[in-house]
Amino acid sequence: MAVKVVIIGGGSSYTPEIIEGLIDRQATFPVREIVLVDIEEGREKLEIVGRLAQRMIEKANAEITLSWTLDRRAALVGADFVSTQIRVGGLKARALDERIPLKHGFIGQETNGAGGLFKAFRTIPVLIDLANEVAEICPDAWLVNFTNPAGIVTEAVLKHSSHKKVIGVCNIPFNMRNSVAEILETPVERVAIEFIGLNHFVFGRHVWVDGVDRTSDVLASLNAGNDYSPANIVGLGWSESFLSSLGMLPNPYHQYYFQTKDVLKKDLEAYEQNGTRAEVVQQVEAQLFEKYKDVDLAVKPEELEKRGGAYYSDAACNLMDSIHNDRGDIQTVNTLNNGTIRDLPDDAVIEVNAVITKSGPRPISIGALPLPIRGLITNLKTFEQLAIQAAVSGTYEDAYLACLMNPLIQDEKRIDPLLKELFTAHEAYLPQFKKEVYS
Repeated sequence: MAVKVVIIGGGSSYTPEIIEGLIDRQATFPVREIVLVDIEEGREKLEIVGRLAQRMIEKANAEITLSWTLDRRAALVGADFVSTQIRVGGLKARALDERIPLKHGFIGQETNGAGGLFKAFRTIPVLIDLANEVAEICPDAWLVNFTNPAGIVTEAVLKHSSHKKVIGVCNIPFNMRNSVAEILETPVERVAIEFIGLNHFVFGRHVWVDGVDRTSDVLASLNAGNDYSPANIVGLGWSESFLSSLGMLPNPYHQYYFQTKDVLKKDLEAYEQNGTRAEVVQQVEAQLFEKYKDVDLAVKPEELEKRGGAYYSDAACNLMDSIHNDRGDIQTVNTLNNGTIRDLPDDAVIEVNAVITKSGPRPISIGALPLPIRGLITNLKTFEQLAIQAAVSGTYEDAYLACLMNPLIQDEKRIDPLLKELFTAHEAYLPQFKKEVYS
């Protein structure tokens, strides 16, 4: 059966990744129509990416019809899968998310802390509207959310939209599995990792190769200085005591929580020397789009991996392929808890291994969280749910509580000035707070 995929945020520099992934899977995942969708502000980038994607399809001799449009509702008609990769406010908003918290003495990062909170505030209403349109226009379609903060956004959409066929995807578990395979010098197909936790706060409890536990070998390699951080995160390494005591694989984002002072110092130094990560990415993107304009370019350029999106297409496309083919394989996704982790509410979204079927993901039971990480995960989930509550209610008090419960903030006397500056900076993209905050 022919498949139609709609990519929301089609003008993103990441789009060639997913186009490549769909082309590579033509034999098993028969995508016959792709529609790239963006907004007026992204029209120029959409045109550039659309023309590159068309050249990629032609070079591969793939039987795919490609189009691009600013009319989202028209694009959704007949869709089987809708993939989201949007950034409300663009990289300029991301730069504010990073710069303003640093100014106030907090970590400034696009998906964690105060920066991640405001990215969620800007994004959640937009994706709820999109999900409601999907429910109306193509109710059988799966909404595959890659937009960060992926766990928070996915939970918000499941709770507050009328569409329930929603799955969140992140490339960090995929990246970790591939990197572990390299560390162990074994094909990735033979490696399995038990992931437990939340998006960007997930742990690898066990690593197996052909069913043999190799967790201690990977921890020893990490202790020796090997790293699996993506391009957008500079790893600081882990102490022997941390790795041996924890006994689980940390993910690259854990440095923000377990090395907070060192990361803040590093980020402040990097900001003074090169600007925020967003400002560095803007330079990378400008170079990428100049490449994309080259009429002789018909493949995804290697430079795209500098954006930190390695394995993006594999994570998203593998999921769609497995749903379409009812594969029953195991992938790591963001989905409803429903008893998978006993310590969290059923309606919480978790990042966990799941069996992927045509009916969606079936999470593999975890039981109780390991004691060392139980409090941290329940605390962070509380923050996430307060963030969703604030994004929907549009009240200052809810936003304040979300900051108060965020492990990277939790300083009640410094929250008000932080919030005030962030709300002022992002006013154009926070209509739900208009009456409460800006009146």
